[in-house]
Amino acid sequence: MKQDEPLDIKTNPVLTVAPDKEDKDMRATEKITALYCRLSQEDERLGESLSIENQKIILQGYAKEHHFSNTAFFVDDGYSGTNFNRPGFQQMLDLIENDEVSTVIVKDLSRFGRNSAMIGMFVNVTFVEHEVRFIAINDSFDTIDPNSANNDFAGIKNWFNEFYARDTSRKIRAVTKAKGERGEPLTTNIPYGYTKDPDSKTGWIIDHAAAEVVKRIFKLCMEGRGPMQIAKQLTADSVLTPTAYRQQAGQSTTHPVPANPYQWNESTIVNLLERQEYTGCTVNFKTYTNSIWDKKQRENPAEKQKVFYGTHPAIIDVEVFDKVQEIRRQRHRRTKTGKSSLFSGLVYCADCHEKMRYCTTSYFEKRQDHFVCSSYRSNTGTCSAHFIRAVILEDMVWKHMRGVIGYVLRYEDHFRSEMEQILRLESESALKTGRKELAAAEKRIGELDRLFMKLYEDNASGKISDERFSTISKSYEDEQQELKERTKSLQETIEVQSKKIDDLNRFVQRVKKYSELDSLTPYALRELVKAIYVEAPDKSSGKRRQAIHISYDLVGYIPLDKLMKQETT
Repeated sequence: MKQDEPLDIKTNPVLTVAPDKEDKDMRATEKITALYCRLSQEDERLGESLSIENQKIILQGYAKEHHFSNTAFFVDDGYSGTNFNRPGFQQMLDLIENDEVSTVIVKDLSRFGRNSAMIGMFVNVTFVEHEVRFIAINDSFDTIDPNSANNDFAGIKNWFNEFYARDTSRKIRAVTKAKGERGEPLTTNIPYGYTKDPDSKTGWIIDHAAAEVVKRIFKLCMEGRGPMQIAKQLTADSVLTPTAYRQQAGQSTTHPVPANPYQWNESTIVNLLERQEYTGCTVNFKTYTNSIWDKKQRENPAEKQKVFYGTHPAIIDVEVFDKVQEIRRQRHRRTKTGKSSLFSGLVYCADCHEKMRYCTTSYFEKRQDHFVCSSYRSNTGTCSAHFIRAVILEDMVWKHMRGVIGYVLRYEDHFRSEMEQILRLESESALKTGRKELAAAEKRIGELDRLFMKLYEDNASGKISDERFSTISKSYEDEQQELKERTKSLQETIEVQSKKIDDLNRFVQRVKKYSELDSLTPYALRELVKAIYVEAPDKSSGKRRQAIHISYDLVGYIPLDKLMKQETT
């Protein structure tokens, strides 16, 4: 290779530079002199002195003055110094480990990184193993002279650089927390279906074309389709994926556009179905990182998240969103034939309360498809042979739903009064039991606090050994933790029971939406019905008779026969 030929090294984003032709007196070498530059978003705010262009000028001038040849720039623009997984740095490291680099030069130690432990590992281990000289110009640091006083102070400077990163991180976290607590959206990734409001710095408005796709996805899920089925349907209908749609609309995207812009993935569907923001709320603190060194995003538990309602227009109703989450938790089992039933995930055995499995084969006619109790089918002997054909189940469910819808529309006042009485009796019984158990649990938690304090005093005075103290205190702590979890569950149950009448009003409004319904649809079924319980067949009369019980969403069992009898007497 000629001395004045540019060295063609691809990094991201990296500009490769070679000495000017007039610098032919530079020392010839087959190895590269790596000129490394880095700038983070925080550094950029400090001014032009840390800019990439300024670093390049300093590094190139130093290399020219000190006769370093075969120079190449490796640049990481917009990358934190706390993380060494940077494209430019990794490209340079690969060349170092291949023994293709003789010297690494940086403007100062902070440009190399802000993690003192990692810097020490690279400079004192990796670079030494591969005979790489390391120079930090402004810090007068050069590994060619290990006895230099400036080298002795490098550790202190690295610690200060790390401290700066920690301090900056604390300030950024404080600002982010303050914004999040005020309800400002923290995500920079606006959900598919929305776009930035031009009249608001942080607001979102509906992107109607994308929003229609979101609505369709939720509708398909309400009809019993799984994420894979939905993805296949959208792909077959040549619907642009979110990434392809954003690119076509001229919007920025963090993901590369797939080779097939219409190829939807199951994971994309799952992500959209779980985004609570579609109900018009802002959800902050959904993820967190452990430290400035570990950038992996981890999911925050729901109790640590902050939800602010009504911050932007809703695409999906809250009730539909909640129903979809319930459907998603049911995890329908796919059949080998690919056939599915609109009742999948809703049918349970009335005796053992286990799910009933949908059974079909490619040889079955529709009338032969059936549901059977999973406990019986698993040959555990825990249940009897519960079996019902799908077409029979559909007729029975539709007959009952049609009767409920018709009754509510004709006799709404009577329906409300009767169901209010039933729900009130159920709630009073559940509330009485729940509050009694909650009071006992809270009392026991207080007793455990006092017992633990007494135990600590006995241990401090020498009445019981450390080993005994450890064993008993662990037992107290475990019991207390279990009680706290139980009290939380009881409080949630009490809250649910307390709003039963509100749920009745919501159910009546749902029913009114289906006043013109003339056949059973998957969407209506999922919106009105929570579970269907199938009784064992009764053959005592010589004929096979079978009963079902329908638990309606929000209100539970509706005694339709009793209500209709009251109207006719």
